[in-house]
Amino acid sequence: QVQLVESGGGLVQAGGSLRLSCVASGSIRSAHSMGWYRQAPGKQRELVASIPSVGRTNYADSVKGRFTISRDNGMNTVSLQMNSLIPEDTAVYYCNAQYLDWLGRTSEYWGQGTQVTVSS
Repeated sequence: QVQLVESGGGLVQAGGSLRLSCVASGSIRSAHSMGWYRQAPGKQRELVASIPSVGRTNYADSVKGRFTISRDNGMNTVSLQMNSLIPEDTAVYYCNAQYLDWLGRTSEYWGQGTQVTVSS
């Protein structure tokens, strides 16, 4: 019932910027945590950044200082501002949302993925 719709991917030159957005719909409750993962060719999927409803943000060491994650629009949207992009950032980026119900159980949903390609 929950759908995550991503936008903002594309092809950019090294040093450029992109802003990814993900809108969650179909849930009565706001996500307990939302984040972005990425998977590059030949690599495992890795956490890029996450942001909970309450608490601190979390960033992969490789993107600290370059990427910024945020939530807005009633906490149903998560965005990833990516600056100073490098070819190593090339990957499929996936939006993730986690929900915590009144019994303390967690459910998880994923977007379809959006391609980010950074040329040298």
